[in-house]
Amino acid sequence: MSQTVSRADFDQFMVPNYAPADYIPVRGEGARLWDQQGREYVDFAGGIAVNALGHAHPALVKALTEQAQKLWHVSNTLTNEPALRLAGKLVEATFADRVFFCNSGAEANEAAFKLARKWAIDTAGADKHEIISTTNSFHGRTFFTVTVGGQPKYSDGFGPRPQGVTHIPYNDLAALKAAISDKTAAVVIEPIQGEGGVLPATADYLKGVRELCDQHKALLVFDEVQTGVGRSGSLYAYMEYGVTPDILTSAKSLGGGFPIGAMLTTEAVAQHFAVGTHGSTYGGNPLACAVAEAVIDVVNTPEVLAGIRAKHERFVSRLTAIGDKTGVFQQVRGMGLLIGAVLAEPYKGRAKDFMTAAAKAGVMVLQAGPDVVRFAPSLVIADTDIDEGLDRFEQAVNEIAGR
Repeated sequence: MSQTVSRADFDQFMVPNYAPADYIPVRGEGARLWDQQGREYVDFAGGIAVNALGHAHPALVKALTEQAQKLWHVSNTLTNEPALRLAGKLVEATFADRVFFCNSGAEANEAAFKLARKWAIDTAGADKHEIISTTNSFHGRTFFTVTVGGQPKYSDGFGPRPQGVTHIPYNDLAALKAAISDKTAAVVIEPIQGEGGVLPATADYLKGVRELCDQHKALLVFDEVQTGVGRSGSLYAYMEYGVTPDILTSAKSLGGGFPIGAMLTTEAVAQHFAVGTHGSTYGGNPLACAVAEAVIDVVNTPEVLAGIRAKHERFVSRLTAIGDKTGVFQQVRGMGLLIGAVLAEPYKGRAKDFMTAAAKAGVMVLQAGPDVVRFAPSLVIADTDIDEGLDRFEQAVNEIAGR
C-alpha cells in the first residue's frame, strides 16, 4: 500500500546534501511535468541535461518494458545482449574501438582518469602520472573527480586530495603550454563547460590542446557527460570541432533518464585495463543498455540532429530578445540544446532567483553557477512547447526586472 509523502519528508528522512524545490513532480509526458497538486510545468531543465527524449518517450518505455520481462541483471562474469548491441552502436558511430559501461558520469570519468594514468605509467613509467584540468570544470562527485574538477567548493573539506592534478584557465592555450610536460599523462577538457557556466571552447583552443598532447605523448580526455548524445547538435560535441580525443566519457542523455555511463576509447589505450583492473557491479546492466540503445537509435538520425540545431536558434533568438527588452542578460551562449543566458551586471549572483521565479511561472530552468541561467530541454521538444515555456520564462524575468 502506497504511503502519502510530502516535501517535509525530505527534511525529516534524507541526508541534507540537497535543497530540492518545494514541489514534487509525480508525472511527466514529453516536455511537460505535473506535481502532486496537478500543476503543470514546461520542462527546460531536462533533469540537468538527462531526459534527452523528454518524459515517458514511447521508444524508451517500450525498450524498458520489453527488457524488464527478459533479464534485469547479471554479474560481469557474464555479458549480455543489450550491452553488446549498445557498445557496437557507440563504436560504429564514434572514433572509439572499445567501450566500458558504468552507472554515471562520475564513474565514467573515474574510469577515464584511472585508465589514463595506467596507460601512462605502463608506457612511460611512474613519473608520467600528472593530469591537467581547467578551472571551473566539473567532472563528478567522487573524490578523484572533484579533485580533477576545477571548483574548490566541491573538493574542499574532505582532507588530503589525490596528488598530481594541475588546474589552468579554460580556453587559454598559453597556460597549457606552460603547464604541460612529458610527465603529463592526460589533459581533461569539457568541450563546453556545463556547470562552469555553459561556456564553449574555441575551435583553435581544442586543436591546440590536441597538438600539445601529441607533442608530449599525453592523452586527450573529453568529458562529454553533459554535451554528449545529441546535446550539441552532433552525436558528440567533438564532432562539432573536428578534434578527436583518446578517451571520451558519456552519461546523462545516454540513458534518457535511466542511469548509465560509458567510457569510450581506442584499442591501444583500452588494452591497459586488463582483466580485474577496473570494474562496476551494475556496469552494462541489461535494463540500462536496452534503454540507451533506444536513445541512440532515436537521437542519432539526421532529422533529430538537424532539429536540435533549429531549436537552438529558436531559443537563442527569443532569449536574446528578452535580454534586449529587459536588460537582464548580457549574453546568450552555448551549443545545440545546452544554452546559457548570462546575467547582466545588476543581476549577477541571482541565477537561483530566476530559477525559482520561473518555477512559479510554470517553467523549469537551471542555473550554471550564480550568474548563468541554463536551459537543457528534451532534444525533441516541440516548437509549441518552446514558445509557451519561453512565454512563461519571460513573465518570470519581468517580475524580477520589475517590469
